[in-house]
Amino acid sequence: EWAGWTTTRTDERNAMSLPNSQHQYQLLRQAKGFSLQQREGAPIRQPGPNEVLVKVRATSLNRRDVSILQGFYPIPAGRDTLVPLSDGAGEVVATGPGTTRFKVGDRVAAIFFQGWISGRPTAKTNTTALGGALDGMLAEYVTLSEQGLVPIPEHLSFEDAACLPCAAVTAWHGLVSRGHMQPGDNVLLQGTGGVSIFGLQIALGFGAKP
Repeated sequence: EWAGWTTTRTDERNAMSLPNSQHQYQLLRQAKGFSLQQREGAPIRQPGPNEVLVKVRATSLNRRDVSILQGFYPIPAGRDTLVPLSDGAGEVVATGPGTTRFKVGDRVAAIFFQGWISGRPTAKTNTTALGGALDGMLAEYVTLSEQGLVPIPEHLSFEDAACLPCAAVTAWHGLVSRGHMQPGDNVLLQGTGGVSIFGLQIALGFGAKP
């Protein structure tokens, strides 16, 4: 695909030979829970001010996503369709006016709460969760605020990066940001879910007792 794309700079926006529609998965509300369907010809929203258009290269599944499908996880009552999955990574293919954090070709991963950039969460934080309150990553293209993305380190693949935003960041936040782990600490992990497995790896990396 890249071989057929040409890139030029016009003001603060990249004019690219990009498609206008895409394949996209959607959850459709049923009497109980949702059904998963693939939508052909879903529109691609071009990036506005301080937004970027990302071609999704990899996504990952969390238990939360299954719970939403089955109707056991709350999402806004007015949403009858939803693009699932909070976790995904890809490549910037276009930027909107005023964008400064990323450029075309950058590798990025989406953050779970698009509106939680710093400080403590607020009452509005949950209204900015991808794949729940907001459409998620299970699409060919997503358009997000440049503040809702982080760069992918060179040593990580798209697949690696797509596994980190929900479970891994939760474990890191609990053990490191809030827990201030030190070598020799004891860590109790509940179950064998994604957060626990990431917690185990982080704890061992910090020198927790096996």
